[in-house]
Amino acid sequence: MKTLSNDKVKIQVSEHGAELTSIYANETEYLWQADPQFWARHSPVLFPFVGRVWNNEYRHQGVSYPMGQHGFARDMDFQLTRETEDTVTYTLESNEETLKKYPFPFRLEIGYRLQDNRIEVLWSVENTGTEAMYFQIGAHPAFYYRDLDTTSADRAFLDYGSPAELEYITPVEKGCVSPQRHTLHLPDGLQPVDTHTFDCDTYIFDNSQLRKITLTDKQRNPYLSLTFDTPLVAVWSPSAVRPDVPFICLEPWYGRCDQVGYDGELKDREWMQTLQAGQRFDASYTITLEDVE
Repeated sequence: MKTLSNDKVKIQVSEHGAELTSIYANETEYLWQADPQFWARHSPVLFPFVGRVWNNEYRHQGVSYPMGQHGFARDMDFQLTRETEDTVTYTLESNEETLKKYPFPFRLEIGYRLQDNRIEVLWSVENTGTEAMYFQIGAHPAFYYRDLDTTSADRAFLDYGSPAELEYITPVEKGCVSPQRHTLHLPDGLQPVDTHTFDCDTYIFDNSQLRKITLTDKQRNPYLSLTFDTPLVAVWSPSAVRPDVPFICLEPWYGRCDQVGYDGELKDREWMQTLQAGQRFDASYTITLEDVE
């Protein structure tokens, strides 16, 4: 476990999954602490798949491979490869185990940079093989609701900025989506969050509709935001099965799950990223503690 801190914020990162495990400031923990009775993770990376593939298998060049939800990187140990006063970088390279289920040589780097009240999360994916590589990558950080009162249905507000409405899709069967699109109406740009908000399970906003999401308390005071350049972002909390769940996930994604019944090739899946041999993909997103000055 590595710790980075300044005079405003302290974070911790584990080598297992290169996972951010704590964001602490103002004598307050912002990041969900992985209580297994709700969800036993903090902020896993989703690689080389985001979400589920139909029937837990995918096809590449006519060969079928098994793959669980969100890929495998979150469950593997990374190596610490760089460290400075305000950054840490962890690396995972393909090996015999990964090649059996994902036949692409790769190098994945996950870095964290602490600046003032901001945590920048850095991703780098390199194709170390000789053929084109197809992948997805995403984030899944979970954040505490502020001043949770389980006797009340109200939880928070999500501030999406200025749009009066957003389009979204949701998982409908075996964790996969249908093409049906829904409209979220936002008269003031805010979505109230209560114990029934996630009866649909997950909101997946695609087509680069959003660049920032701010989480506020029940009085609409902002305390945390995510900024990102991803083409998709999801919002999820398991309150449909556990109304007393104390966290919400804000998830920037380069990719998503299959559509129901998809049986085509990996390269033809929606929202796949492609790297030619020797190419590198770099991306990042930023967590800002809005109530830390």
